Amino acid sequence: MNRPPTVTSQPRRRGAFGLVELLVVISIVALMAGLLLPALGRARSVAQETVCKNRLRQWGLAFQMYATQNDGYYPHIDGRDRTSSDPQTEADLADYHFGWVDVLPPLMGERPWRDHAYWHRPGTDTVFQCPSARLAPDEFYKYRPRRSGFFSYAMNSCLELDENCWPPHGYEGADWSMPSFLNTTTISNPARLILLFDQLLDPEKGYGGSKYNPTAGKYCGSYPKAFSARHAKPGRLLGGSILYCDYHVGWTDSVWKPQWPEDLEVPPLGDRDWYP
Repeated sequence: MNRPPTVTSQPRRRGAFGLVELLVVISIVALMAGLLLPALGRARSVAQETVCKNRLRQWGLAFQMYATQNDGYYPHIDGRDRTSSDPQTEADLADYHFGWVDVLPPLMGERPWRDHAYWHRPGTDTVFQCPSARLAPDEFYKYRPRRSGFFSYAMNSCLELDENCWPPHGYEGADWSMPSFLNTTTISNPARLILLFDQLLDPEKGYGGSKYNPTAGKYCGSYPKAFSARHAKPGRLLGGSILYCDYHVGWTDSVWKPQWPEDLEVPPLGDRDWYP
């Protein structure tokens, strides 16, 4: 009887990766991640800058509407952030009752700043703040930003130098005081006059990126040293967004001028970027 021919079985190929193949795949994935992550970070930065500019444009429209409704006057630069909380300053005794963070939000369908309770002040997900702003730990500050609130946007304090403000740099007279409320008809250079700007929030990134500032973000009105460069540009250049008095929004890497002394707080009178 003939036996059927013996079938020689072929060895099965392994379906799993070998060590070398696995290392190659891991290397490719790591390379792709290294190329992709910076691009994603850049895209996120661009998106946040765009949101920041759009929020400043919203504020610009509100400033414009307010001036139209109030005989051409802007609101006060400060809010209740500069009044005493113990004892509480009566609102009708202070110009700050008319601060921009209180009188402008209703024009945008938002609640005034003062109507938000402690621990519930507007954060970076609201029109009040730059979305790129980040708080440092509480112990870095001389105030309690998470309780009392903070401001990553500031109004140009040089638009009104009343008795509560510092005098301009180099001014030695006694009559430097300006009206508490700016009449926009006095603005001769609206396209370059700063109205709102990205304000410093991290105390360790003070003027020049190195000077410690424990009150960073405390006030909604401020001066050049409070400017913050938080938006990245190609070439890793950082800068900040600015709303000007003609209501356009721009970007600049710095508002500081080389001729200014390091101890300057308020620019000299006549500086066209800061005074009307």
